[in-house]
Amino acid sequence: MTHSRDVVGIDVSKGTLDAFVLVHQQLRAVANAAAGHVELVKWLKSLGVRVAVMEASGGYERTIAEVLRRAGFDVRIVDPKRVRHFAKAAGRLAKNDRIDAQMIAEFGAIFAVTERCEIPADSARDHLAGLVGARQALIDHQTGLRNQISAAPAGAARLALAATLKPISAAIKKLDRLIAAAITAHPPFTALARRLGTVPGLGPVTIAALIAWLPELGRLDRRKLAHLVGVAPMDDDSGKRVGQRYIQGGRRKLRNIFYMAGMGAATQHNPVLSAYYTTLLKRGKLRKVAIIACMRKLLTILNTMVAHQRDWDPNFAAGMAANAA
Repeated sequence: MTHSRDVVGIDVSKGTLDAFVLVHQQLRAVANAAAGHVELVKWLKSLGVRVAVMEASGGYERTIAEVLRRAGFDVRIVDPKRVRHFAKAAGRLAKNDRIDAQMIAEFGAIFAVTERCEIPADSARDHLAGLVGARQALIDHQTGLRNQISAAPAGAARLALAATLKPISAAIKKLDRLIAAAITAHPPFTALARRLGTVPGLGPVTIAALIAWLPELGRLDRRKLAHLVGVAPMDDDSGKRVGQRYIQGGRRKLRNIFYMAGMGAATQHNPVLSAYYTTLLKRGKLRKVAIIACMRKLLTILNTMVAHQRDWDPNFAAGMAANAA
Protein backbone atom coordinates (compact mmCIF):
# COMPACT_ATOMS: atom_id res chain seq x y z
CA MET A 1 0.00 0.00 0.00
CA THR A 2 1.29 3.47 -0.92
CA HIS A 3 2.11 5.82 1.95
CA SER A 4 2.53 9.59 1.95
CA ARG A 5 4.44 11.29 4.74
CA ASP A 6 3.81 14.96 3.92
CA VAL A 7 0.63 14.82 6.00
CA VAL A 8 -0.62 16.73 9.01
CA GLY A 9 -3.30 15.24 11.22
CA ILE A 10 -5.46 17.87 12.91
CA ASP A 11 -7.59 17.10 15.94
CA VAL A 12 -10.33 19.72 15.91
CA SER A 13 -12.28 21.02 18.89
CA LYS A 14 -14.34 24.15 19.38
CA GLY A 15 -11.45 26.15 20.83
CA THR A 16 -8.25 24.38 19.80
CA LEU A 17 -6.53 22.73 16.84
CA ASP A 18 -3.91 20.10 17.69
CA ALA A 19 -1.76 19.44 14.61
CA PHE A 20 0.74 16.60 14.23
CA VAL A 21 3.12 16.65 11.24
CA LEU A 22 4.01 13.08 10.42
CA VAL A 23 7.29 13.43 8.55
CA HIS A 24 8.84 15.64 11.26
CA GLN A 25 7.00 14.08 14.21
CA GLN A 26 6.15 17.58 15.45
CA LEU A 27 3.06 18.72 17.31
CA ARG A 28 1.62 22.20 17.65
CA ALA A 29 -1.59 23.44 19.27
CA VAL A 30 -3.21 26.68 18.10
CA ALA A 31 -6.49 28.42 18.76
CA ASN A 32 -9.37 27.51 16.47
CA ALA A 33 -9.72 31.17 15.54
CA ALA A 34 -8.42 33.49 12.82
CA ALA A 35 -5.03 34.16 14.46
CA GLY A 36 -4.50 30.46 15.15
CA HIS A 37 -5.39 29.60 11.55
CA VAL A 38 -2.77 32.03 10.22
CA GLU A 39 -0.15 30.59 12.58
CA LEU A 40 -0.98 27.03 11.56
CA VAL A 41 -0.81 27.74 7.82
CA LYS A 42 2.58 29.46 8.18
CA TRP A 43 3.98 26.58 10.26
CA LEU A 44 2.73 23.87 7.92
CA LYS A 45 4.13 25.61 4.86
CA SER A 46 7.51 25.93 6.56
CA LEU A 47 7.53 22.14 7.05
CA GLY A 48 6.56 21.34 3.46
CA VAL A 49 3.21 19.78 4.35
CA ARG A 50 0.85 19.27 1.40
CA VAL A 51 -2.05 17.20 2.80
CA ALA A 52 -4.19 18.07 5.83
CA VAL A 53 -6.41 15.38 7.33
CA MET A 54 -9.04 15.95 9.99
CA GLU A 55 -12.11 14.20 11.34
CA ALA A 56 -15.64 15.41 10.78
CA SER A 57 -16.30 17.26 14.05
CA GLY A 58 -19.86 18.46 13.91
CA GLY A 59 -18.98 21.55 11.88
CA TYR A 60 -16.04 22.84 13.94
CA GLU A 61 -13.71 21.67 11.16
CA ARG A 62 -15.34 23.65 8.34
CA THR A 63 -13.60 27.00 8.82
CA ILE A 64 -10.08 25.63 9.15
CA ALA A 65 -10.71 23.26 6.24
CA GLU A 66 -11.69 26.20 4.03
CA VAL A 67 -8.70 28.27 5.24
CA LEU A 68 -6.31 25.43 4.40
CA ARG A 69 -7.89 24.86 0.97
CA ARG A 70 -7.51 28.54 0.12
CA ALA A 71 -3.87 28.31 1.22
CA GLY A 72 -3.27 25.50 -1.29
CA PHE A 73 -3.43 22.42 0.93
CA ASP A 74 -5.16 19.21 -0.09
CA VAL A 75 -7.74 18.80 2.68
CA ARG A 76 -9.39 15.48 3.53
CA ILE A 77 -12.21 15.18 6.09
CA VAL A 78 -12.52 11.59 7.31
CA ASP A 79 -14.94 9.49 9.35
CA PRO A 80 -13.96 9.53 13.08
CA LYS A 81 -15.07 5.91 13.49
CA ARG A 82 -12.57 4.72 10.90
CA VAL A 83 -9.74 6.57 12.63
CA ARG A 84 -10.69 5.10 16.01
CA HIS A 85 -10.87 1.57 14.59
CA PHE A 86 -7.47 2.17 12.99
CA ALA A 87 -6.05 3.27 16.35
CA LYS A 88 -7.41 0.18 18.10
CA ALA A 89 -6.04 -2.09 15.38
CA ALA A 90 -2.64 -0.46 15.93
CA GLY A 91 -2.91 -1.13 19.67
CA ARG A 92 -3.23 2.57 20.55
CA LEU A 93 -5.91 2.42 23.21
CA ALA A 94 -5.02 5.65 25.03
CA LYS A 95 -6.78 8.77 23.83
CA ASN A 96 -5.95 12.45 24.15
CA ASP A 97 -5.64 15.38 21.74
CA ARG A 98 -1.97 14.73 20.89
CA ILE A 99 -2.53 11.02 20.33
CA ASP A 100 -5.66 11.75 18.28
CA ALA A 101 -3.77 14.17 16.02
CA GLN A 102 -0.99 11.64 15.46
CA MET A 103 -3.43 8.83 14.69
CA ILE A 104 -5.32 11.04 12.24
CA ALA A 105 -2.00 11.77 10.50
CA GLU A 106 -1.04 8.08 10.35
CA PHE A 107 -4.49 7.10 9.13
CA GLY A 108 -4.38 9.83 6.51
CA ALA A 109 -0.96 8.79 5.27
CA ILE A 110 -2.27 5.30 4.50
CA PHE A 111 -5.92 5.71 3.61
CA ALA A 112 -7.03 9.30 3.04
CA VAL A 113 -4.22 9.91 0.55
CA THR A 114 -4.61 6.67 -1.40
CA GLU A 115 -8.43 6.86 -1.43
CA ARG A 116 -8.36 10.05 -3.44
CA CYS A 117 -11.66 11.58 -4.46
CA GLU A 118 -11.54 14.21 -7.19
CA ILE A 119 -14.49 16.23 -5.87
CA PRO A 120 -13.39 19.87 -5.61
CA ALA A 121 -14.33 22.05 -2.67
CA ASP A 122 -17.55 23.93 -3.36
CA SER A 123 -18.78 26.71 -1.07
CA ALA A 124 -22.22 26.63 -2.71
CA ARG A 125 -22.57 22.94 -1.90
CA ASP A 126 -21.33 23.51 1.66
CA HIS A 127 -23.99 26.21 2.09
CA LEU A 128 -26.70 23.92 0.73
CA ALA A 129 -25.49 21.03 2.90
CA GLY A 130 -25.78 23.23 5.99
CA LEU A 131 -29.37 24.14 5.12
CA VAL A 132 -30.34 20.53 4.37
CA GLY A 133 -28.69 19.35 7.59
CA ALA A 134 -30.49 22.00 9.65
CA ARG A 135 -33.81 21.03 8.10
CA GLN A 136 -33.25 17.36 8.87
CA ALA A 137 -32.28 18.17 12.46
CA LEU A 138 -35.55 20.07 12.89
CA ILE A 139 -37.51 17.20 11.33
CA ASP A 140 -35.91 14.77 13.79
CA HIS A 141 -36.67 17.13 16.68
CA GLN A 142 -40.25 17.57 15.47
CA THR A 143 -40.77 13.80 15.26
CA GLY A 144 -39.38 13.25 18.76
CA LEU A 145 -41.51 16.04 20.16
CA ARG A 146 -44.67 14.65 18.58
CA ASN A 147 -43.90 11.27 20.15
CA GLN A 148 -43.49 12.97 23.54
CA ILE A 149 -46.79 14.82 23.11
CA SER A 150 -48.67 11.65 22.19
CA ALA A 151 -47.33 9.92 25.32
CA ALA A 152 -47.89 12.85 27.71
CA PRO A 153 -51.09 12.98 29.78
CA ALA A 154 -53.61 15.70 28.98
CA GLY A 155 -52.92 18.92 30.82
CA ALA A 156 -50.52 21.85 31.07
CA ALA A 157 -47.37 19.83 30.29
CA ARG A 158 -48.83 18.44 27.09
CA LEU A 159 -50.05 21.88 26.00
CA ALA A 160 -46.61 23.39 26.67
CA LEU A 161 -44.94 20.75 24.48
CA ALA A 162 -47.54 21.20 21.73
CA ALA A 163 -46.97 24.96 21.70
CA THR A 164 -43.38 24.45 20.54
CA LEU A 165 -44.44 22.60 17.38
CA LYS A 166 -45.67 25.71 15.55
CA PRO A 167 -42.32 27.60 15.52
CA ILE A 168 -40.52 24.42 14.49
CA SER A 169 -42.90 23.98 11.55
CA ALA A 170 -42.35 27.63 10.60
CA ALA A 171 -38.58 27.18 10.72
CA ILE A 172 -38.80 24.09 8.50
CA LYS A 173 -40.86 26.01 5.93
CA LYS A 174 -38.31 28.83 5.98
CA LEU A 175 -35.49 26.35 5.39
CA ASP A 176 -37.44 24.85 2.49
CA ARG A 177 -37.51 28.30 0.88
CA LEU A 178 -33.80 28.85 1.56
CA ILE A 179 -32.91 25.44 0.11
CA ALA A 180 -34.94 26.12 -3.03
CA ALA A 181 -33.28 29.53 -3.37
CA ALA A 182 -29.78 28.03 -2.92
CA ILE A 183 -30.44 25.54 -5.71
CA THR A 184 -31.93 28.18 -8.00
CA ALA A 185 -28.99 30.53 -7.43
CA HIS A 186 -26.43 27.96 -8.61
CA PRO A 187 -26.96 26.91 -12.27
CA PRO A 188 -25.28 23.47 -11.97
CA PHE A 189 -27.55 22.65 -9.03
CA THR A 190 -30.58 23.93 -10.93
CA ALA A 191 -29.80 21.69 -13.90
CA LEU A 192 -29.19 18.66 -11.70
CA ALA A 193 -32.36 19.28 -9.69
CA ARG A 194 -34.38 19.52 -12.90
CA ARG A 195 -32.92 16.23 -14.17
CA LEU A 196 -33.50 14.39 -10.89
CA GLY A 197 -37.01 15.85 -10.77
CA THR A 198 -37.96 13.83 -13.86
CA VAL A 199 -37.75 10.64 -11.77
CA PRO A 200 -41.14 9.50 -10.38
CA GLY A 201 -40.90 9.28 -6.60
CA LEU A 202 -38.12 11.83 -6.06
CA GLY A 203 -39.35 14.92 -4.26
CA PRO A 204 -37.57 18.21 -3.48
CA VAL A 205 -36.25 17.04 -0.09
CA THR A 206 -34.53 13.97 -1.53
CA ILE A 207 -33.24 15.91 -4.53
CA ALA A 208 -31.72 18.60 -2.28
CA ALA A 209 -30.10 15.93 -0.09
CA LEU A 210 -28.59 14.18 -3.12
CA ILE A 211 -27.17 17.44 -4.47
CA ALA A 212 -25.81 18.51 -1.07
CA TRP A 213 -24.53 15.23 0.29
CA LEU A 214 -23.66 13.13 -2.76
CA PRO A 215 -21.39 15.16 -5.08
CA GLU A 216 -19.99 11.84 -6.34
CA LEU A 217 -23.26 11.08 -8.15
CA GLY A 218 -22.44 10.39 -11.78
CA ARG A 219 -18.69 10.20 -11.09
CA LEU A 220 -18.26 6.75 -9.50
CA ASP A 221 -19.28 3.24 -10.48
CA ARG A 222 -22.46 1.85 -8.97
CA ARG A 223 -20.71 -0.36 -6.38
CA LYS A 224 -18.59 2.45 -4.92
CA LEU A 225 -21.61 4.72 -4.85
CA ALA A 226 -23.71 2.11 -3.04
CA HIS A 227 -20.98 1.80 -0.40
CA LEU A 228 -20.84 5.58 0.01
CA VAL A 229 -24.57 5.80 0.69
CA GLY A 230 -24.54 2.65 2.81
CA VAL A 231 -26.89 0.46 0.75
CA ALA A 232 -24.34 -2.10 -0.44
CA PRO A 233 -24.89 -5.65 0.88
CA MET A 234 -22.05 -6.82 3.14
CA ASP A 235 -21.00 -10.47 3.24
CA ASP A 236 -20.86 -12.35 6.55
CA ASP A 237 -19.33 -15.66 5.48
CA SER A 238 -16.75 -17.91 7.09
CA GLY A 239 -15.64 -21.22 5.65
CA LYS A 240 -18.74 -23.11 4.56
CA ARG A 241 -21.06 -20.87 6.53
CA VAL A 242 -22.96 -18.34 4.45
CA GLY A 243 -24.30 -15.62 6.71
CA GLN A 244 -27.06 -13.12 6.10
CA ARG A 245 -26.11 -10.03 4.09
CA TYR A 246 -26.55 -6.66 5.76
CA ILE A 247 -25.92 -2.97 5.18
CA GLN A 248 -23.97 -0.63 7.40
CA GLY A 249 -21.87 2.53 7.35
CA GLY A 250 -22.18 5.09 4.62
CA ARG A 251 -23.77 8.51 4.87
CA ARG A 252 -26.47 7.83 7.40
CA LYS A 253 -28.41 11.11 7.08
CA LEU A 254 -28.56 10.78 3.32
CA ARG A 255 -29.52 7.11 3.54
CA ASN A 256 -32.39 7.90 5.93
CA ILE A 257 -33.86 10.44 3.52
CA PHE A 258 -33.22 8.22 0.51
CA TYR A 259 -34.90 5.30 2.29
CA MET A 260 -38.19 7.19 2.46
CA ALA A 261 -37.92 8.08 -1.23
CA GLY A 262 -37.01 4.52 -2.18
CA MET A 263 -39.87 3.06 -0.17
CA GLY A 264 -42.38 5.48 -1.71
CA ALA A 265 -41.06 4.86 -5.22
CA ALA A 266 -41.10 1.07 -4.80
CA THR A 267 -44.56 0.83 -3.25
CA GLN A 268 -46.48 3.72 -4.87
CA HIS A 269 -44.97 6.32 -7.14
CA ASN A 270 -42.57 4.70 -9.60
CA PRO A 271 -44.00 1.97 -11.89
CA VAL A 272 -40.53 0.64 -12.83
CA LEU A 273 -39.35 0.23 -9.26
CA SER A 274 -42.78 -0.99 -8.18
CA ALA A 275 -42.56 -3.83 -10.70
CA TYR A 276 -39.03 -4.62 -9.51
CA TYR A 277 -40.21 -4.59 -5.89
CA THR A 278 -43.07 -6.97 -6.70
CA THR A 279 -40.69 -9.34 -8.48
CA LEU A 280 -38.41 -9.44 -5.44
CA LEU A 281 -41.32 -10.19 -3.10
CA LYS A 282 -42.45 -13.04 -5.36
CA ARG A 283 -38.95 -14.46 -5.11
CA GLY A 284 -39.35 -14.61 -1.34
CA LYS A 285 -37.41 -11.51 -0.32
CA LEU A 286 -38.44 -9.80 2.90
CA ARG A 287 -40.13 -6.43 2.39
CA LYS A 288 -37.30 -4.41 3.94
CA VAL A 289 -34.69 -6.34 1.96
CA ALA A 290 -36.67 -5.66 -1.22
CA ILE A 291 -36.89 -1.94 -0.40
CA ILE A 292 -33.12 -1.74 0.14
CA ALA A 293 -32.61 -3.49 -3.21
CA CYS A 294 -34.92 -0.92 -4.83
CA MET A 295 -32.93 1.89 -3.22
CA ARG A 296 -29.75 0.42 -4.65
CA LYS A 297 -31.35 0.07 -8.09
CA LEU A 298 -32.71 3.63 -7.97
CA LEU A 299 -29.26 4.91 -7.01
CA THR A 300 -27.73 3.05 -9.96
CA ILE A 301 -30.28 4.55 -12.35
CA LEU A 302 -29.69 8.06 -10.99
CA ASN A 303 -25.94 7.58 -11.29
CA THR A 304 -26.29 6.56 -14.93
CA MET A 305 -28.66 9.45 -15.68
CA VAL A 306 -26.23 12.02 -14.26
CA ALA A 307 -23.15 10.43 -15.84
CA HIS A 308 -24.75 10.38 -19.32
CA GLN A 309 -26.74 13.62 -18.92
CA ARG A 310 -30.10 12.03 -19.63
CA ASP A 311 -33.53 12.44 -18.07
CA TRP A 312 -35.69 9.64 -16.70
CA ASP A 313 -36.52 7.06 -19.35
CA PRO A 314 -38.88 4.33 -18.09
CA ASN A 315 -37.84 1.91 -20.84
CA PHE A 316 -34.15 2.30 -20.05
CA ALA A 317 -34.80 2.09 -16.29
CA ALA A 318 -36.96 -1.01 -16.76
CA GLY A 319 -34.15 -2.65 -18.69
CA MET A 320 -31.70 -1.95 -15.84
CA ALA A 321 -34.16 -3.33 -13.30
CA ALA A 322 -34.77 -6.45 -15.39
CA ASN A 323 -31.02 -7.13 -15.63
CA ALA A 324 -30.76 -7.08 -11.83
CA ALA A 325 -33.85 -9.16 -11.14
